[in-house]
Amino acid sequence: MAIAPEAPLTAPLSFLAIEITSRCQMSCPSHCYAQAGPTRGHGAMRTGDWRRVITEAAGLGATTVQVIGGEPSLRPDFTGLVEHALEVGLRVRVYTNLLRVRAAHWSLYEHPRVDLACSYYSDDATEHDRVTGRAGSHAATRGNIVEALRRGIRVKVGIVELSGGQRVESARAEMKNLGVHEVHVDRVRPFGNAAGARLPDTSALCGRCGNQRAAILPDGQVAVCEMGRHLTAGSVAGGTSLASVLGSARWAAMAASVPRRTSTDPCAPDCEPSASDSCAPAKAKPCGPMG
Repeated sequence: MAIAPEAPLTAPLSFLAIEITSRCQMSCPSHCYAQAGPTRGHGAMRTGDWRRVITEAAGLGATTVQVIGGEPSLRPDFTGLVEHALEVGLRVRVYTNLLRVRAAHWSLYEHPRVDLACSYYSDDATEHDRVTGRAGSHAATRGNIVEALRRGIRVKVGIVELSGGQRVESARAEMKNLGVHEVHVDRVRPFGNAAGARLPDTSALCGRCGNQRAAILPDGQVAVCEMGRHLTAGSVAGGTSLASVLGSARWAAMAASVPRRTSTDPCAPDCEPSASDSCAPAKAKPCGPMG
């Protein structure tokens, strides 16, 4: 029986997010798009699966892999996966809650091709802890941001605005005063915990999902991005190649279903996704979704 060749990619891959676990010490009940939490697992992807797709992503042209969760550092093979990404020549961004950092992880984060990203919600500890659902999270995260900066580690902070009374601008000013090199603000997107009973809405995405970028979820499903996790084209768990998923007709259909921005959109050119590998909010104002 003849085997059809893999369909070619319509565009090279530049950025891959790998969601290596759904476990997290926090619950973020009002907005976590991954619906992560303390009782969730690490998913169906084994260490070998993750190493394989990391290697393949580098071969497909990716320059950056973002390691996310849940809290990615809770997965036992976290360090090995980051080191493997570095070995194949990728830059690594670790998106972490910075609640707890092991000594070995500080050494990992000090690598010149590793940077950190984390979420921060308020300069007021009570408000921040209410958002994360964990008492003491503000003090721990802020303290580890300070420590990362002391060590010369690049830190990117995202502030998600959940309500009109939230101390967003005070939090932004605090992070800038500490010396954080990138601080971005975005409003909460209606996915995961923030969606409630509503169906996912592609108009709430940034508009670049699936365009030279992809996300792999803990079960191995390949999605157009971590927020657009309902738009999947197949699984790479168990040996299926990433190229075969990204070159499939289903991937093309999922990517095409995301409304694209135009040069006349009010967010451009200051919207961070226009100049960065990750889908992130704007530097100076919220980067609005397409809808």
